[in-house]
Amino acid sequence: MNRIEKACQDKGMRMTEQRRIIAQVIAESHDHPDVEELHRRAVIVDERISIATVYRTVRLFEDSGILERVDFRDGRARYEEASDDHHDHLIDLQSGEVIEFHNEKIEQLQEIVARELGYRLVDHRLELYAVKLKPDE
Repeated sequence: MNRIEKACQDKGMRMTEQRRIIAQVIAESHDHPDVEELHRRAVIVDERISIATVYRTVRLFEDSGILERVDFRDGRARYEEASDDHHDHLIDLQSGEVIEFHNEKIEQLQEIVARELGYRLVDHRLELYAVKLKPDE
């Protein structure tokens, strides 16, 4: 049983065979796929899975806190497994690659900024949009 299936089971969710396949596809993803990409991967396993089924399943997983929606300003809602391990994203604007990272200095600076403005930080999301440096930069 993969992590997504286990999370569904822990929440008492009924798991159909198509949901299991979609959960497997998500668990095996090392990127941030959108629904269309999840569908493309799922039909390789079972060609009877419709795009509507993938949309409904993704919405169910998102509403249950199993998936998180991320938007990298490319017009597509993408998804990643919800996790207690915090990370931020750097998006390569040329290739579309999404790099997950954690930087303690950034985390501390965000806390300082919130405090200086009279707030206690309870959550945040950081996305950096970048292009590769040229060799002479």
